[in-house]
Amino acid sequence: MMGQDGPRGPDARVLEALGTGAYLTDEQGLIIAVNTRGEQLLARPTAGLVGQDAHDLLHRTSHGERVPRSRCRLRESLLGGRTQQGEDEWFERGDGTLLPVGWLGTPYDIGIRRPATLFLFHPTGGPGPPAQHPPAGGRLSELERLALLAETTTLLTSTLDIHEALRRLISLVVPRIADWTVIDLIGDRDEVWRFAVAHAEDGTVAFREDLQGPMPPIPQESPMPLSRALRGVASSFAGPETYQGPPDSGIAVEQRRLFEATGMHSAIVVPLRSLHSVMGALTLGRADQPERFTAAETALLEDIARRASLALENARLYQRQRQVAETMQRHLLPKLPRAPGRSMTARYLPAPDASHVGGDWYDAFTLTDGATALAVGDVVGHDLEAAAGMAQLRNMLRAYAVSQQKPPSKIVEWLDQATLHIAEVSMATLVFARMSEHADGRCELSWTNAGHPPPLLVTHEGVARYLTDGHGILLGVTPEQARPDATAELPPGATLLLYTDGLIESPGHTLDEGLERLRRHAAALSRRPLEAFTDELLARARPPNNDDDVALLAVRYVPGQSPDTAVVANL
Repeated sequence: MMGQDGPRGPDARVLEALGTGAYLTDEQGLIIAVNTRGEQLLARPTAGLVGQDAHDLLHRTSHGERVPRSRCRLRESLLGGRTQQGEDEWFERGDGTLLPVGWLGTPYDIGIRRPATLFLFHPTGGPGPPAQHPPAGGRLSELERLALLAETTTLLTSTLDIHEALRRLISLVVPRIADWTVIDLIGDRDEVWRFAVAHAEDGTVAFREDLQGPMPPIPQESPMPLSRALRGVASSFAGPETYQGPPDSGIAVEQRRLFEATGMHSAIVVPLRSLHSVMGALTLGRADQPERFTAAETALLEDIARRASLALENARLYQRQRQVAETMQRHLLPKLPRAPGRSMTARYLPAPDASHVGGDWYDAFTLTDGATALAVGDVVGHDLEAAAGMAQLRNMLRAYAVSQQKPPSKIVEWLDQATLHIAEVSMATLVFARMSEHADGRCELSWTNAGHPPPLLVTHEGVARYLTDGHGILLGVTPEQARPDATAELPPGATLLLYTDGLIESPGHTLDEGLERLRRHAAALSRRPLEAFTDELLARARPPNNDDDVALLAVRYVPGQSPDTAVVANL
C-alpha cells in the first residue's frame, strides 16, 4: 500500500514481499508508504497512516505515553541517516492498545532525490514491562539543559547586534556541548556566507579564518545535511563519511574540506529558521570529545537554534529599521552653499543604536541680502518620526528666513509657533545664526539659541570660547515668549562650530566635562585645514561610549577667499 507520492512498481512489491511490518518515512518523519503486514500489526488502514508523523502517531512508552522526541531511538535513526536497530519499543495501535516491537531503521532509495528511511518492525510479545534503557545520549543533565536554554535566551535577546549575538551563541556551546561550531548565514539574494568556524583552544574560543567566507549557492535538490538545513528542511547528523562520495554541489566540496581541516568525527547540522525565513544553519561538531551526537542532543540544539533564530531576526529587523531612518536622515540633510570669504564643512554620524537615529540636523543657505544662514538642531524623539519632524522644522525655518529680513530671534519665534500649530514636532533645540560681512570687511555673527549647546568660536591663534549669549528656552514649550539675539565679531581665520549634544554628552560624565573636552581639542587643532580640523575633532572629542547621533557644522572665515566647494561627510 503506497501513498500518492510514494514508491511504486518494484519498490512497492519489495515492501509487500517483506515478511514483517514495514513503513517508509520522508526526511521529516512523515509516513509515505506502509505494507499490508504493517497495516495489520498496527490495526490502522493506509489512509490513517500515510501523511502522519510516525513519531507522534506511533511511538509510545510502556505506559502509553508519547515518547519525548529527545529520547526517541527511532527518530535518532531517521536523523542519523544510518542503519540502527532496537528492541523493547512500543507502538500504539489503531484500537488504542500497545504493541511491543523490535525494529530496524535504514536509509532507503526510492528513486527520487528526496531521501527516505525504511522502518521494519515485528511484535516481540515478551511478557512484562520492557527493559529499561538509559536516556539516549546527552552529556548534560536535565537541570543543565534547562539552565543552558535559559542562559541562551538571556544572552541572545539582550543584544540587537547580529555579530555580537552570534559570538555569544558560540561561547554558549563551545566547549560545553561541542568542540567546533560553524555558522552559515543566508544574506541578500540567498547568498551564503560562512560567518564563523570556531573551536575551543586552551580555554578560549579561536576562529579558523581560512575556513570562513563566501560559500557556493544552495542546491535545491541535494539531500546532504548542510544543503537541507539551509533550505530549512530538517536537522541531520553528519560525519566525514557523509562527504566521501562524489560531491553533488559546491557546498559538499566545502563540507568535505571542513571535516578534513577540523578533524570532526561527529556533527549535527540544525537550521536557523525564523517565522518568516531560513536565516542559515548551525553546525556543532566533535573532534576531541569521543561521544557522537544523539537524538537527545538534537532536541536541545534545535531549541537553542530556535532561540538564536528569534534573536537574529529581531536584530535584523532592528538594523533594517535603523538603515531606513539613517537613509532618510542622510537624504534630508542639505548640500552646503559656496560663499565668498568662508569655508564650510559638515559631518553627520549616525548613532550605533537604531533607536537614537533621526533627530539631529544642520543647515546652511544663502539669504537674499547675501548673508549666510546657519542652523543646527535636535528634534526630541528618535527614529523615523524624529527624522520627519526634523525635515518639517528645517523647511519652515528656510521659508521664514528667506522670505523675511528679520533678526534670528524673530525667525525662531515664528518657528516656535509653527511647532505648535503646523509641524509634527513636540519639542526641539536649535541654534540659528546669520553670518554677514560689513563694508569695512568685518564679519559679524548674530544668533539666537533655543535650548541648544552653545556655539564654539575658535581663533586662528587657538583661543576657544563658547558663545553663551542669546540663550533661550527650547522650542515647543512657551511659544509666546520673546527670544533674545546676540552678536559677535569673527576675526580672520576663526572657525565657528555648531554641533549637537552627541558630541559632548556621555554616561558617567557631566555636561561641563564634555564642553571642556571639546573646547580644548578644538583649540589645539585651530590651525589645521578645515577638513582635517573637523575629522580630527570628531575622533578626539566624541565620547567613546556615545550612544547618540552627531551633527556638526564648521565654518571658517577667510576674507578675500573665493567660494570653494563645501564638503559634507556622512560617516
